[in-house]
Amino acid sequence: MTKIFQIPSSALPLIRRQSGLLSTDQCEEFGIGREIRRRMIKQQRWSSPARAVLDTNPVPLRSRTRDDWFEHAARWRTWLALLVHCSDAIATGCCALVLHGVSGLPRDFPLEVARPDRSPRRTRYGVVVVRYPPFPTVTISGRTVAEIDHAAAQALPKLPRHNALAVLDDLVRRHGFDTARLAELRELVVRRRRGSAWLNALFELVNGRSESPAESFARLSCHDNGVPPDDLQVRFTRDSVVVARVDMGWRLPDGRWLVVEIDGVGPHSTPQALVQDAPRQNQLLASGQVIMLRFKPNDNEQPGGIGAKVATVLTSHGWRPGRYTAVGARVDLS
Repeated sequence: MTKIFQIPSSALPLIRRQSGLLSTDQCEEFGIGREIRRRMIKQQRWSSPARAVLDTNPVPLRSRTRDDWFEHAARWRTWLALLVHCSDAIATGCCALVLHGVSGLPRDFPLEVARPDRSPRRTRYGVVVVRYPPFPTVTISGRTVAEIDHAAAQALPKLPRHNALAVLDDLVRRHGFDTARLAELRELVVRRRRGSAWLNALFELVNGRSESPAESFARLSCHDNGVPPDDLQVRFTRDSVVVARVDMGWRLPDGRWLVVEIDGVGPHSTPQALVQDAPRQNQLLASGQVIMLRFKPNDNEQPGGIGAKVATVLTSHGWRPGRYTAVGARVDLS
């Protein structure tokens, strides 16, 4: 009777770090020889997404069902890029941002690595070998990775506008980029990288209070449609108690508020959260002081995006930008 192969327990931590991937060299280190690898692929228990790279998960990436699919897919693609170009490849640009845990990247972000000796290598499996001026690096999960400031400078000029803003918002929100550090990044990107002057305007819009990429996308759409939010994460109170917090808000001329919520992301991403949202939404609407619009992230993909729909409502109520000055203040519904 053929003995069923079990992955050595010593290999499991590495497999988890690399989103299920192993290089053939790593397999050899763990005693997983060529014949075993061939048998695992033949039995469809493993697959080989690239030469000398094995995927220990037999389910194709796009068919996997998991709550963190987008994060998992980003890490899978990043590790594939690194393993395709061997153990000395350096993660740069978007691949480096993934390993730093930065959100906001597109699903199919550019795959790139650099070589320690800056030698040119051919593109393999869509992974480009880039040549940058010398940049500082750190070690993450045993791999050499561009330091986060330089990784952002490398990646931002190659991203769509909405993703670039989402990345910048996330750097402020979760990665410690204060005003001074953001200014240094701006200098690094705009002044030193050809063709990136368009990013100047985006740096003016960065706001770490956007709690998810979808909120950043919606906010940019509102700016593009001439209706920048008066405030973000607006807190509504009754008798000094916060009863609700909404993603974006506009103070209308009659004293009421138009508020926008982006469902299915961040704090609104689970069925339990949506159930909990209902009572607070009822309190807001029952007050007679709030008009609420709710959108799904993919609403921003329609012509004009979320901003066009918000602009239609605001125009009907005579709203004008720049009139609200109490940014960050609580709104009393009592």
